[in-house]
Amino acid sequence: MLKYLQVLDLGANQLTGPIPPEIANLTSVIKINLQSNGLTGSLPSELGNLKYLQELWLDRNRLQGSVPASSGSDFTSSVYGIYASSTNLTGLCRASELKVADFSFNFFTGSIPKCLGYLPSTSFQGNCLQNKDPRQRASSICDRAPPARNHQTRSPKHQPAEDKSKQHQRGASKPAWLLALEIVTGTMKLSSQKDHVNVYIDSEMLKDVVRFSRQELEVACEDFSNIIGSSPDSLVYKGIMKGGPEIAVISLCIKEEHWTGYLELYFQREVADLARLNNENTGKLLGYCKESTPFTRMLVIEYASNGTLYEHLHYGDGCNLSWTRRMKIVKGIARGLKYLHTELEPPFTISELNSSSVYLTEEFSPKLVDFESWKSILARSEKNSGAIGSQGAICVLPHSLEGRHLDVQGNIYAFGVLLLEIISGRPPYCKDKGRLVDWAKDFLELPEAMAYVVDPELKHFRFEDLKVICEVSLRWHHN
Repeated sequence: MLKYLQVLDLGANQLTGPIPPEIANLTSVIKINLQSNGLTGSLPSELGNLKYLQELWLDRNRLQGSVPASSGSDFTSSVYGIYASSTNLTGLCRASELKVADFSFNFFTGSIPKCLGYLPSTSFQGNCLQNKDPRQRASSICDRAPPARNHQTRSPKHQPAEDKSKQHQRGASKPAWLLALEIVTGTMKLSSQKDHVNVYIDSEMLKDVVRFSRQELEVACEDFSNIIGSSPDSLVYKGIMKGGPEIAVISLCIKEEHWTGYLELYFQREVADLARLNNENTGKLLGYCKESTPFTRMLVIEYASNGTLYEHLHYGDGCNLSWTRRMKIVKGIARGLKYLHTELEPPFTISELNSSSVYLTEEFSPKLVDFESWKSILARSEKNSGAIGSQGAICVLPHSLEGRHLDVQGNIYAFGVLLLEIISGRPPYCKDKGRLVDWAKDFLELPEAMAYVVDPELKHFRFEDLKVICEVSLRWHHN
C-alpha cells in the first residue's frame, strides 16, 4: 500500500527512536518531512534507494553519526541536484533527483559529502561537522548527544491491563515509527482524544539572542499603554529602555491553550531569522520575551521614531518629503533589499513590503521592518475554527516555515509599486483612479509625459532622477 505514497509529512509529530531502513519501501515518495521530532540514531543509507526523492527535511532532531553519502571520485553536481556519472555511489549520492535537503540542528559528525555540496551551508548548521562554519556546534556537544531510545505510545488513563497488553503486542511486531506512518496513511484509526504536540526545540537556536523579561518590557512600555499599531494577530507597543534606545514591542495575540508546538517552533525560528539582520536600512532585533505566567511571546525591535513612509506620504504634510528626501528613501530601500536578498544566505524577504513597512528615522533614513510575518500562521481557517485567540485570531500552521526565503520576486514586484507611490504621492489603489500601476503606465514610456507622475505637492524635482526611476519601473512592469 505505502509504495504509492508520494508525500510523507510527519514533521513535528513527537516521533522518537531511529529511522528504520524500511523507509526504502516508499519507492514512489517525492518528499519526506521528518523535521522537529525527537528522532535518534544514524541515518539509514537506504534513503539513497529512493530514486524519486526530491525533498528531504530532517532538521531539528537528535540524529547522530555521519551523513551517509559517498560518490567515489567521479561525480558532478549542480544547484538543482546531484548528477552522478559513476556507478560507485552509496547513500544519498544515489538519490539523483534530490534538490532540497536540510540536516541542520542535529548531532551529525564527520564531513559534508561532496555530492551534497550544492546545498546551502544553512542546511548543515547546528551540527558538529568538520568545516569552518562558525554555526557548527562544539564537538563535545555531539559527544554528549542523547542515545537512541524506544518510542512509547501514550495510553489513555484507566485503560484495562488486557487492552494495554494487546496494544503492546500489536506494536511490538513492527517499528513504532512505521505505526505512526500507518496512522497518517489511514491504515489505523486515529484516537479522538486531542493530544498536545511537543516539538523538540533546540535551545542552541536562540543562545546568542537577548531575552527580556516581561517586567522589563512592561516598565519600558509604561504598562503596555502606548499602542502604536494593532491587528487581529498582534499589538505593537512603543517603549524606551532604561538608559537605552526607543523600542517597538510586538506582542502576539493568542491564548496559551491555543499555542502549539508548531507555533513555538515558528516563533523561535522567526526570532533566529530576524537576529541575522544587521544593516542600517533594516530594523534591528534587540531581543525577545518568552514567559509562561502570564503567557507571553514578544519581539523587541529598534524603533524608528519618525513614523512610517505611508503616514508621511498620505496623512502628513507632503512638503516634509522633498524630492531629495524621497530619493534618499528610495536608495535606502534599494540598499536594504539588496542586503536581504543577496548578502544573506538564505535570503530574507519582507512578508508585506509596502510603505507601511518602511519606518523613517529623524534623518529620513528608511528602515525595513516586518511586523506582518505572523499573518501566515495566525490567520483564519475553517480547519481550526474553534481556536480563537484573545483578539479574534485563529491559529493555523504555515505550509512551510521556510516561506519567507522564497518570495524574493514578490519583494521585487512590491518595490516597483513602492517606487511609483513615493514619486507620485498616490496610494497603490484608490476608488476613483483604480490601481496606481495602471494609472502610471501611460506616462512611463514618454519622456515628455513623465512629469505627470510626480506628486503635485512637490515644487521641485530632478528630471534625471525621475527618468531613472521611470525606466526601472517600466522594466519592472514589463517583467
